[in-house]
Amino acid sequence: MKNLRVALVHDWLTGMRGGEKCLEVLCELFPDAPIFTLLHIKNSTSPLIESKKIYTSFINYLPFVEKKYRNYLPLFPKAIEQFNFNNFDLVISTSHCVAKSIIVPKDCLHICYCHTPMRYVWDLYDEYFGIGRANFFTRFAMNLFRPYLQNWDVKTASRVNYFIANSINVKNKIKLYYNREAVVINPPVDTDLFTLSKQMGKYFLIVSALVPYKRVDIAIKCFNKTGEKLIIVGKGPNENELKKIAKSNIEFVGWASDKELAKFYKNAKALIFPGEEDFGIVPLEAMACGKPVIAFAKGGALETVIDKKTGIFFKNQIASDLEIAINKFKKIKFSPIVIRNNALKFSRNYYAKKMNLFLSKKIKF
Repeated sequence: MKNLRVALVHDWLTGMRGGEKCLEVLCELFPDAPIFTLLHIKNSTSPLIESKKIYTSFINYLPFVEKKYRNYLPLFPKAIEQFNFNNFDLVISTSHCVAKSIIVPKDCLHICYCHTPMRYVWDLYDEYFGIGRANFFTRFAMNLFRPYLQNWDVKTASRVNYFIANSINVKNKIKLYYNREAVVINPPVDTDLFTLSKQMGKYFLIVSALVPYKRVDIAIKCFNKTGEKLIIVGKGPNENELKKIAKSNIEFVGWASDKELAKFYKNAKALIFPGEEDFGIVPLEAMACGKPVIAFAKGGALETVIDKKTGIFFKNQIASDLEIAINKFKKIKFSPIVIRNNALKFSRNYYAKKMNLFLSKKIKF
């Protein structure tokens, strides 16, 4: 694959979350590959990603784009289709929105690593654009554009030669929405950075973008009642709203570097994971540090957390159910070594090997 002209495509570069950690490994596999993305907030991702040649779309230059880029969702199809890939043999898109819908020449192979079909118009539409989540004008506009975006999303799935799903959960969604098959390669967790800690924790922890579907509000309501210490690592459009309802035992610390994040995990009693994720790397980072996860029993968490061995599940997305799960957690003696061993099955090396094996079978140049 050394002589291949490779390009990477990512929806947007605005922070260092799970999708960007997958992209980072692809940057290691293809060190000369440029990145094409709708928008890039400089220095918002890792030094490795920032060091790459990054091409952006016209979205990058629109007003208030750093905080309001999701409001430009109806323009994303036009923006992603304007990139030119005539000089490439292989394009790998990492997509949770529109990256999978790029147009490539017939002699160019397009492989999509899919984090989820476009969540903003499918299963999480109400979480982003429902009543109480968006203003009247945004809801009105999205009600008009949603059928078009769904149509376009399904139609452009045919532009992908091969789909890779990040979980069984997403594999099923790809089949449901696109009627396409996908192989499953789970995202990587940096088990060299996030290392075992046997020390007793001092607080409960959330690591999350502060957006509606993450349901951080459930945890805040729960900890407002219990009075126990909760630290929230992350930023996002819901930050001010969440801070207003949080009591003094809940601390917001913003985004943390990887090294700082490792310290937060190691000093925690357990990770609180109240949202439904397509996969979710954060629980695995916590488990790599030997910390249990208290998670909502739906989505990707069901593929990574082992009930009563590496964590505890709660069935309903309400504060009272989370409180019950926390009380159950307190009665169980978890083994940090058992928890970490579970996370080791999702290491960066494993992800890189699986991706390399898949690509070597599909590339016939």
